[in-house]
This record gives sequence, structure tokens and C-alpha cells, in this order.
Amino acid sequence: MFQHYEADLYRTAYAYAGNPEDALDIVQETAYRSFKAIGGLKEPNYFKTWLIKIAMSCAVDLLRKRKQEAVLRPEYAEAMAVAGEDEDLPLSLSLQAWIEALNADEKHVILLRFYYDYTIREVAEMMDIPLGTCKSLLYRALRKLRKRAEDEEDAYA
Repeated sequence: MFQHYEADLYRTAYAYAGNPEDALDIVQETAYRSFKAIGGLKEPNYFKTWLIKIAMSCAVDLLRKRKQEAVLRPEYAEAMAVAGEDEDLPLSLSLQAWIEALNADEKHVILLRFYYDYTIREVAEMMDIPLGTCKSLLYRALRKLRKRAEDEEDAYA
């Protein structure tokens, strides 16, 4: 059953880690943790949701361990080398960088809501937080992303 969701788990891991090697490590750790904890799964209908939650936890753990490492991601370096000074970086790289700048809870909410298209109520349940808190996190994250976009737009104007 795990294999059915492996691609989704990899995409989640990659969204957090930003590189294939770390994403694969996260998927592997997710498989290990899910195998150990499968007895604790209360509702088999939510298996995918449960796996994604584990993957997010593994990703956050990996990022915490590597927090002191400040390395420019290869795809950013390539894009900056290819783009001239007057050219914009590709939107996907800008958006990914903006999302990475959010705190962990804000990133969780944005990815679950817009990447996986869960409802706000489902996101709140997955994150085990009150619905009002989830809405606040979502709107705060969207406000931060909007501000970053406006700031960049003003810089190019």
C-alpha cells in the first residue's frame, strides 16, 4: 500500500528539502516510521493523510538537523547564472524560495491547502490544531507571500 503513495510522498519531501537526495532520505525515513507505527493507525481510510503527516514530520526533522548549513541550492545557482541581470528568475524558483522562508506551520498549511488541495478543515485535523488557528496560519502565510511578491514587484518597477 505504501508504494501507491510513494510519488506523493516524494513530492512532499522535495517541496520541503528542495533536492532529490534529501527527498529520498525523507521518503525512506517515512517508510521506516510508518512501518513501526502502523499499529497506531486508527482509521485506515486516512492512510495517505497519515503518511503525508509522517513525511512532513520527517522533513522538518531533517531541516532542523541541517539548519546550520546555509548552502545555495544548485537550481538557484543555475537559474541565476543563466538569467542576465535584467531578467527575472523563474517564478517557480521565487515561489519556492518564498515558501521556504515561511515558518514550519505556515509551510505545512500552504502545502497541504494548495499543493494537496485539502480543505482548511482537513488541514486543521491533519495538523491537530483548532480550525481558527489553521485559518490564522493560512492567512498569515498568504499575507507574507503577497508582501514578498509586492516587494519584488516594487523592486523591478
